[in-house]
Amino acid sequence: MENKNIVLCVCGGIAAYKSVELLRLLVKQGARVKVIMTQSAKKFIAPLTFEVISGHSVYSDLFETGQNASIKHIDWADKADAVVVAPATANIIGKMANGIADDAMSTFILAAKAPFLLAPSMNTFMYESIPVQRNLDTLENDGIIIMEPDAGELACGTSGPGRLPEPEHIAGRLKSLLTPKDLKGQTVLVTAGPTQEYIDPVRFISNPSSGKMGFAIAKAAEQRGAQVILITGPVHLPDPHGILTLKVKTAKEMGETLFEHMTHSNIIIKTAAVSDYTPLDKSEQKIKKIKSEMLLPLKKNMDILKKIGAQKKDQILIGFAAETEQLEKHATGKLIKKNLDMIVGNIVGTESSGFQSNTNEVTFFYKDGTKEPFESMEKEAVAHILLDRIIEKYL
Repeated sequence: MENKNIVLCVCGGIAAYKSVELLRLLVKQGARVKVIMTQSAKKFIAPLTFEVISGHSVYSDLFETGQNASIKHIDWADKADAVVVAPATANIIGKMANGIADDAMSTFILAAKAPFLLAPSMNTFMYESIPVQRNLDTLENDGIIIMEPDAGELACGTSGPGRLPEPEHIAGRLKSLLTPKDLKGQTVLVTAGPTQEYIDPVRFISNPSSGKMGFAIAKAAEQRGAQVILITGPVHLPDPHGILTLKVKTAKEMGETLFEHMTHSNIIIKTAAVSDYTPLDKSEQKIKKIKSEMLLPLKKNMDILKKIGAQKKDQILIGFAAETEQLEKHATGKLIKKNLDMIVGNIVGTESSGFQSNTNEVTFFYKDGTKEPFESMEKEAVAHILLDRIIEKYL
């Protein structure tokens, strides 16, 4: 998204307030965003809000006065790398489908040649109506990317499809629209998060893995055109849009799910922090606090990554090594022992790297004996660099 010219079209609907957060996300990712509002949209959100966040004046009047005002819709259309319409009302959908240009937004849209992302938002009955669905079909056939609205209770009191998707989902889909599809035709299997090994019905052994690194890789792979399967332990992250997300709890469940899907996966990236041990015996009832001390016998879980390495055919297998010391020694040992093509090592326990953090400081270790260290960066950036290296070295 860095330095991309994005035009955000905001139509008149109660969901227009979400467009403010969408704008903030796009600007945060480095995009240059300009906003066009319909006259109706200005009834819901003041243009000044968008102007302050974007740093540009809002365009809403086709016949506004001022220097070059009369050709702004042509200038913005010519320079746009992408256009996102959110919320897209039934009115603008109808205008787009039928080539109507009678205001600033519809005139701009007709002139723009950049990729379009449309996020419809309206009353359920309006969305499901024959004219709106016919217009959406027309736009889809014209090559417009249309996001399915979320379902749920709407501001009007009805319940069903018609809610504007969350801003982070729209931003992710827009990023996918702009990302080269260099993984098209590949199936990428990613594991993420921790596992939980139950001691009794209310207690378990686990670790602080947030799943953020695995989710970032899954999203990046989907943005680059791959078919993605994400197997995740218990995390507090929303399911990524457009990705088959399979949820597990224990190491056993993760192993079973992974082996079920690995045969038809070209690239396997295992970021999950799987528990090495599980209780020897799980109590069927909650263990009461009676004794001053308690011994908890443990048994080893199956080494999932090692078993995958032994069974893989013409597949690329990437592992992660979260260590507290001697990173290179431990990471390269796992690389060889588990028959990996590459391993990503990082020292955990610091604010800028490892569990819970939004950033990671990693070193890539390759099976040819070379290594590539990186400074701390956003996990999303790590994900894309990792995919870059997979493409360069193994595809």
